[in-house]
Amino acid sequence: MSEERAVAAVEAAGIAYEVTRHGPVGSLAEAAAARGIAPSQLVKTLVVRRADDDFVFVLVPGDRTISWPKLRQLLGVSRLSMPDAAIALEATGYERGTITPFGSVRAWPVVVDERVSGDISVGGGAHGVGLKVAATDLIAALDAQVADVSEPQ
Repeated sequence: MSEERAVAAVEAAGIAYEVTRHGPVGSLAEAAAARGIAPSQLVKTLVVRRADDDFVFVLVPGDRTISWPKLRQLLGVSRLSMPDAAIALEATGYERGTITPFGSVRAWPVVVDERVSGDISVGGGAHGVGLKVAATDLIAALDAQVADVSEPQ
């Protein structure tokens, strides 16, 4: 099961974490409330395609979205796209809405928006599951690149 893979990966990283579980939610704000955090602390893990079979995880605060011009400049590419749900599942092993960089079937590079800080919650590999971790621990464990890659929604 995907949740077990995500939890095993965060455990293997040797960082402190807490698993949170909640029922179905209809929005990011509802998910944040169910996890007891502010929307900005619920960090979205987005899978971005750089080229065929070449992806990157981009983590942005829940109340922000990817700035495509900033991300293209950072990655040194002229074109990026969001893969469809089936390709994202194939690339990560996780369904949309559950994606986490922890335990992905392939260890894609990770870019974390510079506004991600403090205690955060990322996807836990299954619907209604979150992993609460310190942003600094996540960045270190995933050897993530930190940059300004988001803009207000």
